[in-house]
Amino acid sequence: QVQLVESGGGLVQPGGSLRLSCAASIIGFSIYTMGWYRQTPGLQRQLVAGITSGGTINYADSVKGRFSISRDNTKNMVYLQMNNLRPEDTAVYYCNANTRVAGYKDYWGQGTQVTVSS
Repeated sequence: QVQLVESGGGLVQPGGSLRLSCAASIIGFSIYTMGWYRQTPGLQRQLVAGITSGGTINYADSVKGRFSISRDNTKNMVYLQMNNLRPEDTAVYYCNANTRVAGYKDYWGQGTQVTVSS
């Protein structure tokens, strides 16, 4: 059974940093595109950062230069380093794994809360 488990969320002051981790129990992890999304109440879930199986990375404009996504295929892990956090970064952050290899597969974690406040 596929599981994505996020960790690392919490309360941080503006300008601070957090590192989110996502542990993926997925056979063939390396073929998956991994992504971090975030959602605030009343709004749609939005892509924050994504990294493909080939290592291509993209970021939402609002986090460019502040956030960094990475993956470790030897550990089935994906990370989101978040620096210079702002109150508007407050959201529930979700880990996503998807692939179109051998059929479309799409999996989500349960989410971790990030709160940026003084």
